[in-house]
Amino acid sequence: MNSSKVLLGVLGGVAVGAIAGILLAPDKGSKTRKKIMDKSKGFADDVKGKFEELYEDVTDKYDTLLQDAKGLVSNHEVKVK
Repeated sequence: MNSSKVLLGVLGGVAVGAIAGILLAPDKGSKTRKKIMDKSKGFADDVKGKFEELYEDVTDKYDTLLQDAKGLVSNHEVKVK
């Protein structure tokens, strides 16, 4: 899945949740703001975790491709000599 689509989906969900929380909140404004901040921290942590996983995955694939390319180059050099 495209990471930009995931990010847009998460941000859209956060926005809709925040708006719904404000409109449907039975608490005072200060309590509602605190609840929204707490939930947004949770969403931010989730997004950060997803990006860290994506970064690790891309890094692992890059390292594997680099090692494969080095192997191909070294095999080619042996055949040329």
